[in-house]
Amino acid sequence: MIPFNKPYLTGKETEYITKAVASGKISGNGIYTKKCQEFFEKTWGIKKTLLTTSCTDALEMAALLIDIKEGDEVIMPSYTFVSTANAFVLRGATIIFADSQENHPNIDADKIEKLITSKTKVIVPVHYSGIACDMDKIMELADRFNLFVVEDAAQAIDSYYKGRPLGSIGHLATFSFHETKNVISGEGGLLAINDEQFIDRAEIIWEKGTNRSAFFRGEIDKYGWVDIGSSFLPSEIVAAFLWAQLEHLEDIQKRRMYIWNKYYNALKVINKKGEVDLPCMPNYSTNNAHMFYLVCKNKQHRLALISLLKKENIMAVFHYLSLHKSQFYIDKHDGRELSYSDNYSDCLVRLPLYYELEEEELNKVIQLVKFYFLEC
Repeated sequence: MIPFNKPYLTGKETEYITKAVASGKISGNGIYTKKCQEFFEKTWGIKKTLLTTSCTDALEMAALLIDIKEGDEVIMPSYTFVSTANAFVLRGATIIFADSQENHPNIDADKIEKLITSKTKVIVPVHYSGIACDMDKIMELADRFNLFVVEDAAQAIDSYYKGRPLGSIGHLATFSFHETKNVISGEGGLLAINDEQFIDRAEIIWEKGTNRSAFFRGEIDKYGWVDIGSSFLPSEIVAAFLWAQLEHLEDIQKRRMYIWNKYYNALKVINKKGEVDLPCMPNYSTNNAHMFYLVCKNKQHRLALISLLKKENIMAVFHYLSLHKSQFYIDKHDGRELSYSDNYSDCLVRLPLYYELEEEELNKVIQLVKFYFLEC
């Protein structure tokens, strides 16, 4: 079986985990946590970062930091993972779903302004597949209407918008290190803080509502409960695993880009025949090779392609279902049709992409996809 995803180990993970255990501090916020956070801050110019147990937790921290309350409205794409919405729903927000672009699953920035009301508090652009949303348009709207922007950069490590790192543009941003991402820690995430007003409170929320971090830096003589919060920080074991991955980011990205480019160049022929759409790369964004997907003509074509690949022991998968049509939210949605989001829900398929995908396996996937669209 050629799996859809296979977690890649650099070889240093267990060594660093052993060192973390030997240090006598494995509960979190130790040497490896600091190494990972400093890596993001120095590499991508983020003012403050905090490791979390998941990207979901980072999103929940963002909702707490911007003080989401009952009745606040949050604008985000319908074509995203449920965590993007859940973090704000948990605080009482109403989600206002926006449609995707015609040529990319990202939120259509041109459709956001008409969704803004006096209750709108935040816009959450999701950089799908590591490709940037149109951040100039989104930040201009935020400035004009006094809104916050939380970048969901779960898939967007080492990707850029007009030369600016994704996750460094909005007031806050979140990253994921789930085993399906470019760099991993099994589960894991990170909150990026680009607006200094949130830094001090973020540490408190991160540490269960206490000023414990300030105490350990010697800034206060005792710590206590000063705000709401939760146990958002991961153990040093998770951070040690992640550090081994971050050290090899360049190598990981190089291999993933090779696979992505081979897919793209080999499958141009089916795109030219109008049988399927390949990923769209806007000129303002780089590509971090997080995923390679195809957009089929319809749901039947997608199911047939997945079935053909499965018979040949290749695992391809479809992705999100439009959240505005989900069982939980369909009665809460305002009834607008979001046709492009629905089209990606019905027609998008993801092909295997992972570091250890061998040349023979990659060629097999390509040949079968071409066979389906050109000969079936």
